[in-house]
Amino acid sequence: MIEELRIRDLGVIVDSTVPLGPGFTAITGETGAGKTMVVSALGLLMGERSDAGAVRAGAAQARVHGIVRTTDPAVDEIVDELGGAIEDGELVLSRTVSAEGRSRAGVGGASAPVGSLGRLADRLFAVHGQSEQLRLKSAAAQRETLDRFGGEALSATLAEYRESHKQRQILSARVAELTDARDERAAEATRLRSELEEISAVDPQIGEETELAGRIELLSNVEALRSATSMAHEALASESDEPLARDAGGLVDDAVRELERVAEFDSRLAAVLETLRGVSFQIADAATELAAYAGDLDEEGPGELARANDRLAALNGLFRLYGPDSAAVIATGEAAAERLAELDGDGGLVDELTQLLEVETERERELAARLTDQRTTAAVRLSELVTAELRQLALPDAEFVVEVSHATSLGSSGGDEVQLLLSPHPGSAPRPVAKTASGGELSRVMLALEVVVAAVDPVPTFVFDEVDAGVGGAAAIEIGRRLARLSRTSQVIVVTHLAQVAAFASNHLQVVKDSAGGFTESSLCRLDGDARLAEMARLLSGLSDSGSALEHAAELLALRESA
Repeated sequence: MIEELRIRDLGVIVDSTVPLGPGFTAITGETGAGKTMVVSALGLLMGERSDAGAVRAGAAQARVHGIVRTTDPAVDEIVDELGGAIEDGELVLSRTVSAEGRSRAGVGGASAPVGSLGRLADRLFAVHGQSEQLRLKSAAAQRETLDRFGGEALSATLAEYRESHKQRQILSARVAELTDARDERAAEATRLRSELEEISAVDPQIGEETELAGRIELLSNVEALRSATSMAHEALASESDEPLARDAGGLVDDAVRELERVAEFDSRLAAVLETLRGVSFQIADAATELAAYAGDLDEEGPGELARANDRLAALNGLFRLYGPDSAAVIATGEAAAERLAELDGDGGLVDELTQLLEVETERERELAARLTDQRTTAAVRLSELVTAELRQLALPDAEFVVEVSHATSLGSSGGDEVQLLLSPHPGSAPRPVAKTASGGELSRVMLALEVVVAAVDPVPTFVFDEVDAGVGGAAAIEIGRRLARLSRTSQVIVVTHLAQVAAFASNHLQVVKDSAGGFTESSLCRLDGDARLAEMARLLSGLSDSGSALEHAAELLALRESA
């Protein structure tokens, strides 16, 4: 419920506070006074598109500030998400529109995207005016109206259906994707098998290429290595039979023997002797190792070098195709094996997904059929109740029919097409409301629908912009009564030019125009007592002091008291 609305520099309204509150509020005023600016202000708070042209001439920006009372947990959740707060059940909404067209919004004391006002409006308000009449002519809007009337049971089935419909679409797209790409995936699998066979045939090991390069370097210089090691061995431990041939080992041994002979005479030679003995052992070890190394070289032949070169060539072939080194090639092979396993499993996956698709398709059809049954039942009841309302709204011979028919295919809202039909006269076949109803009749159909649907799915606040257009006399009185009845469960705000409607309001506001000073300014004031009677008389006759109009106004106000 909107408790208060403050409007500044919007259209002809300079600065005015609109006291609203619960019940039925009627807003009246002379043509051009700015009644529609109140609806425009509410529209801005509901996130509707702003218009820089609506900013009052000479003002930098237009501002709208509203205090809304709410206990809806969903609203509280949205406000909290936006960083705002609801204090003592009161939510403050604001909107500014600059003369340059920039727009800003505030929710619960925090700056927020303008679109967030629209999210809140879906929970807080329902606006009915010329645009809503046009919207009601759409097939989707007519189905949504029936679904609202269907209540929680239909809403739950619709939610379940939509989830099933979504899952069926996902499965269908996945099966189609796998089926359409079957040839491409088969070609990919063939290529991956060839790659794996080629890699497996070589079977590279991590770091193997470095090892092979060193091995090839060694084998390519084996003769030089053999000659050097032979000469080094000969220098350390000669195997020559010549009596004068001397080697390092023999020379060191001679030095050891000479020192052993005299070391007892001078202790300082003991350390030198010990060092030479160690050198003798090291020379012997080195000679042994050189002999063993030379033996190994004798076993390395041209065949070993050829095998090493062939192996490195095979690895280089893989490197050119699958990666710069053995580690990269191995990783490529592992990835190919994993992808191939996925592709090989596609056949089974298609079968599995096809079975799931069949199950989900059947579930979707069952839910669609349940939706149709629930809508058909709701349509009969809605037809009866709206027809009864229309007969109280000066359409005594009208018959309202909600027709549910099968669509050509299942969509996001089921397999039904819903049409709102009207037969205004006995014997005439029901035809679509959009083609049959006049402006006044359409206004009454909208009101009758809202009164009936609100009993099942109430909206906190209804805003009607000239819902009584094209209506007068007894029909207008009945519209006033229905609006008063609707205000028992919801806040109702009505912009009207009919005294018969305004008479049933519990809160009557007048938009007052002041053209002094060469430009028009408007403000709003609450009417009571004689001031309200005078405005009612003006609405009836155009004269606020007409005696007969005042009497008629008093009669109309008495109707509200007795209603």
